[in-house]
Amino acid sequence: MLILIDDADVAAIADVLSYLPADGVTTNPTILSRVGKNPVDVLCEIRELLPARAQLHVQLVSTTTDDMIAEAKALCAELGNDLYVKIPVTREGYAAIPRVTDLGFRVTATGIHSSMQGFMAAKAGAKYIAPYVNRMDNYGIDGVRVAADIHKMLRTHELDSDVLAASFKNSEQVLELVRAGIGAITAHPDVLAHLVGNPATDAAIADQNDDFAALVGGRYTWTDLLTRE
Repeated sequence: MLILIDDADVAAIADVLSYLPADGVTTNPTILSRVGKNPVDVLCEIRELLPARAQLHVQLVSTTTDDMIAEAKALCAELGNDLYVKIPVTREGYAAIPRVTDLGFRVTATGIHSSMQGFMAAKAGAKYIAPYVNRMDNYGIDGVRVAADIHKMLRTHELDSDVLAASFKNSEQVLELVRAGIGAITAHPDVLAHLVGNPATDAAIADQNDDFAALVGGRYTWTDLLTRE
């Protein structure tokens, strides 16, 4: 399962990469707008920051099929052909997906709010299917269930696509999809931090270190003890 960072703040991305085995970054127009800088410059900074083979997903903003294809070409020329081009699942977007994949570019179908939207995007050739989990919850739809259903449909029909679940409110939603075997998730740095952080862990380690300090007579590490003259 891949874990991606859903953010465009370069400092926040660097912080996550410093301690978590993240597999790349996803962005959308709203996320980029929050940075308040030239979006091309921001994407180039993110690309330079990411390790080799890490993914970068960038969403198109054109609304017609031909313009989407032109935009995909321009983005890949700037950021590399291994870019994942995010195409919204509008009528025009569905038409663009196979044409963009025929150019050799990889597509992430985005804006998905139903199982059949995801299934049809995979049929059209999208590599990743990105359901908006929390946004669906806000509309009274069980977002986790929809994402899990899409995953099952892709495997049942042996389509060469994976779910890239997005839009999370909390780490519990992520955990449910990990259990379901989802191919990938993308989440804000705060949600990712809560996947691994636990106050009980902090308390347990603090207690153990206090006991060790009492044993050796101070806040000494093994390095300190082994290098004493």
